[in-house]
Amino acid sequence: MTPILSPQGLAGLVFLGCVAMTIAGAVVATNAGRLIRAVTGLALCLVGVAGIYYFLDSPFVALMQILIYAGAVCVTIVFAVMLAEPHELKRIGKIHALAGPASILAAAVLTWGLAALAVKTAWQPAACRANNGAVEEVGQSMLTTYSMSFELISVVLLIAIIGSLVLARAGRSK
Repeated sequence: MTPILSPQGLAGLVFLGCVAMTIAGAVVATNAGRLIRAVTGLALCLVGVAGIYYFLDSPFVALMQILIYAGAVCVTIVFAVMLAEPHELKRIGKIHALAGPASILAAAVLTWGLAALAVKTAWQPAACRANNGAVEEVGQSMLTTYSMSFELISVVLLIAIIGSLVLARAGRSK
């Protein structure tokens, strides 16, 4: 067991901080009553994910996570909010009383199942070569090995832009 004040212990604490930031941002994004607070939670969650990418020895992907998602997508959503109507939208009808407990139960069952599967699985260390994080290597692998992921990222960005345009379509009333 490594002491907390060792480099490995401090790195573990920072990693757990990134995980906590990701979870806290996701909770804020999903439970916020106002759209601006939800976007702030989303940005916090995405910065936490970037920290996790950094701990996975991928600083380039972490930087792209911050630039593209936490930067561009969140700023696009904020611009859509600024261009949309200033008055609050009417709330949709009441949610059924059992919806909250049922979703918590479903999440608990899913978490228990995944944890049981993780404990029973015989994990093998990954046999991969070390990547020095060069941009040329990352670009080459994104356009060959991971081209589908690269295209899906483009689709997510396109959907975010279209969604912000749909939100802003009505414009502000004068």
